[in-house]
Amino acid sequence: MASTSREPVEEGDRICRLQEEVQQLKEAVASHAVVDQAIGMIVALGRVTPRQAWQVLKDVSQHTNIKLRNVADLILVWGRAGVMPEQIRAELEDALDRHGPSQVPGTPEG
Repeated sequence: MASTSREPVEEGDRICRLQEEVQQLKEAVASHAVVDQAIGMIVALGRVTPRQAWQVLKDVSQHTNIKLRNVADLILVWGRAGVMPEQIRAELEDALDRHGPSQVPGTPEG
């Protein structure tokens, strides 16, 4: 079988598409790790379940019109440096009020 002149071009295009896909997958994995860490912080500090923390994170993103991954980044920066934009802080508090426990875990019911 003789090789046509189009095969090298098609193969090059295929390699380029695969490289782009690999890069997108790497970014998705990194983003997922950041979001998971932010959820962990919300769980620990907000005393909520992981499901509630996920909803809190989504709410903050939606109400501030900031991408979820960027909100997660800001929460991680806050955990390291103690600094958070006021808009994010206010929305985080509101979201925790909406989705948080009605009672602090481990305290007797009154």
